[in-house]
Amino acid sequence: MPDLTSRTVTSLASVDAASWDALAHEGCPFLNHGFLRALELSGSIGDEAGWRPVYVLVEERGAGGAGSAPRLVGAAPTYVKRHSYGEFIFDWAWARAAVQGGLRYYPKLVIAAPMTPATGPRMLVAPDVARDEIVRRLVASVRDVADSERCWSIHWLFTTAREHDELATHGFLRRASYQYHWHNEGYADFEAFLATMTSRRRKQLRKERARARAGIDALEWLRGPDLAPDDLADIDRYYRATVRAYGGLDYLQPGFFEHVHKAMPEQMLWARARRGGRTIAGTLYFETDAALFGRYWGCDETVPFLHFEAAYYAAIERCIARKTPRFEAGAQGEHKLLRGFAPARTYSSHWFRHPGLASAVDRYLGEEAIAAHEQMRELEEYLPFRDDDGGDPDAP
Repeated sequence: MPDLTSRTVTSLASVDAASWDALAHEGCPFLNHGFLRALELSGSIGDEAGWRPVYVLVEERGAGGAGSAPRLVGAAPTYVKRHSYGEFIFDWAWARAAVQGGLRYYPKLVIAAPMTPATGPRMLVAPDVARDEIVRRLVASVRDVADSERCWSIHWLFTTAREHDELATHGFLRRASYQYHWHNEGYADFEAFLATMTSRRRKQLRKERARARAGIDALEWLRGPDLAPDDLADIDRYYRATVRAYGGLDYLQPGFFEHVHKAMPEQMLWARARRGGRTIAGTLYFETDAALFGRYWGCDETVPFLHFEAAYYAAIERCIARKTPRFEAGAQGEHKLLRGFAPARTYSSHWFRHPGLASAVDRYLGEEAIAAHEQMRELEEYLPFRDDDGGDPDAP
């Protein structure tokens, strides 16, 4: 049995980046040391933002021989929250119910990638150690943090399916919701992807792509190392303009994109639309071998269907060319269905200190799970693909 010990830190500045990133992230970039550190350095998380970090670490003593420094073998990105903004697994109704019942709801403890609704491991474990013991240590340490910080609940957000099962064995309530993801079925090219659709939808997508491309000179893919300061300034400006346009909150503070670019440029990707020698729109992506993640779109000028081209179609085309298995284009958006994005389950796990609130939420989650399953089944009927037998109901 390895000699394991647990501790917490309030900043990743005190954690070796290579050791943190050597833990299994399973192709999700949003818990990389550089991404989380960029959130810290920009003030996007911290006391003022209402995301106070209390990172849980599990270390193995003596792993490198007598007198060697402890080796990091497990971690959980843990935050004390005094609100529910920036989570995308919504619990506002639970908070209202608690207050109406005379209970406190905040502070709460959240284990998540802040402000990022993308599935990935929330218990980062070294790939060469026995997982069960590390998971047990992480869960126990998270509970200790909840006690020491006087948190009224614990929420693991956008976990993997395996973690969802593991947390259930540790007494956490299951919650299943869904997003819309695109899956690569081994298409030869974008036209091969379109060929799986009904005639009507093929025509619609081709028309939208043509209209978008006619309104610009070029849509360029720039990898992170090739981004200039002007590109980073555009990304930041577009992010804030889009947030304002839709009445949202700019969770990512100025400086975030510069910090994340400095820390992990190889995983950044910028789809930049140009016209007349200048940038007029773009979408920021993060790319790994496992998936392409679309994050932030914005524009200076409105071009018909350019959002669909820069945020969906060009990205699907890239995934096909690179044989990337999955494309996540962010939360929500039933319009994605008609563009080939299918409902995909997302998972979260929850615990409540007050047994009455826990019981009420448990009943609610049971009903919600049935409704979500039915919604996913109904939404799949709107997917634009032809019948399995190759028939095309839209064909003349």
